Amino acid sequence: MTQHTYALTINGRCVPSRETAKAINPATEEPICEFPLAMREHLEEAVGAAKRAFPAWAATPITERQQMVSKLGDLIEQNQEAFIKLLITEQGKGRAAAEWEIGGSAYWCREIAKQSLEEEVVSRQGDDEIVTRYTPIGVIGGITPWNFPLLLAVWKIAPALVAGNTMVLKPSPYTPLCTLWFGELAQQVLPPGVLNILSGGNELGQWITEHPAIGKIAFTGSTATGRKVMQSAATNLKRLTLELGGNDPAIVLPDVDAKAIAKDLFWASFANSAQFCVACKRMYVHEDVYDDVARELVAYAKTVKVGNGMEAGTELGPLQNKMQYDKVSKLLQDSRDAGLKFLLGGTPVQKPGYFIPVTLVDNPPEDSRVVVEEAFGPVLPLLKYRDIEDVIARANNTEYGLAATVWGKDLEKASAIARRIEAGTVWVNHVHVFAPNIAFGGHKQSGVGIENSLHGLAEYCNMQTVLRKALA
Repeated sequence: MTQHTYALTINGRCVPSRETAKAINPATEEPICEFPLAMREHLEEAVGAAKRAFPAWAATPITERQQMVSKLGDLIEQNQEAFIKLLITEQGKGRAAAEWEIGGSAYWCREIAKQSLEEEVVSRQGDDEIVTRYTPIGVIGGITPWNFPLLLAVWKIAPALVAGNTMVLKPSPYTPLCTLWFGELAQQVLPPGVLNILSGGNELGQWITEHPAIGKIAFTGSTATGRKVMQSAATNLKRLTLELGGNDPAIVLPDVDAKAIAKDLFWASFANSAQFCVACKRMYVHEDVYDDVARELVAYAKTVKVGNGMEAGTELGPLQNKMQYDKVSKLLQDSRDAGLKFLLGGTPVQKPGYFIPVTLVDNPPEDSRVVVEEAFGPVLPLLKYRDIEDVIARANNTEYGLAATVWGKDLEKASAIARRIEAGTVWVNHVHVFAPNIAFGGHKQSGVGIENSLHGLAEYCNMQTVLRKALA
């Protein structure tokens, strides 16, 4: 077990809790260490600190807030190797994936720190003017998931603080360690009370969403939980950014070279062991190239090393927790019971760790669970289609609308299809391209609001219009 003692960060101080839980290494199922569980009084203390810190932080010139947020990125980079090892240990991902997340977290801090929202002069005639400006909301409540624990925390912390808000953030109880440590380090840069980190269980999440002194909730997680967040937030009409689940389709056109794109298709589906809200979860392949694509995907999958992320060469790790492992195992059992055919995988491996083998399901019925549900694990149905109109209708036939991909050599045709997909992000001939200046958000039940870009920064602000007129 690790020697570091993890604590809550409240008002610039490390605060212990009399209640603790064990963090579990998903690759070994062994405990890593204990971490604190915040009590109701900890939340009240944190919200109080954030509320008291807000006026001075909001009044701090934005250039100074930007400098401090940029320095948070420096702190991550200065401790990069330790963050990478801790992330692998608590989340389970492979080394390259952990490097991407930790490097990305530092990059996001620095790039979001360059953003600002200018006042819009609607009209000006002499001393008379109408100006629309952006003002901070107050105390923000952040709730983050276990698939990208530090990066998705930064996606919320950086814009919230740049915009002039203070924050109370709760990481997932499955992956609290990187975020708790980041909160501790951040006190080297930020004034007390500006960023408070509380680890805890589901009840803490509900307390945060209901708290009357919190003005906005920024949440990433499942659609089912997102609905509950929205209900709780109604108590005082909190502002909301909800980045929720997806059942993201890929459409592979008949003009592709199956061998050339097999690697990209594989990682579109299985990056982070498919614990990725924007992973391809239904792959529609034209019947003319279906067999070729299936064969090349199987061949490439067999070259990918699955194992403990601490082992050299590991590209895919376990699922992060037993809850998700059991859910995906039951989905596979249901697929076997339904007589579905597997091109690869299909049966969990009996060994320590929450490992599910890469699984490809051969053209299951459109209404089967493996197609309709978001697995959030390495299980991909391959589905045949013949007609473009039919496949667009099938791709859109879901309550979700997070992301999608279209693959084809005829770029105009592929782009025309992309524009008809009901999703917030559609990639054509590539996938998983994110940046601090690219707006990201879901349609339908995949979310409310935007993260990243100036649109995302605006989510952490109220708009205020000031209309002034000179007296005669």
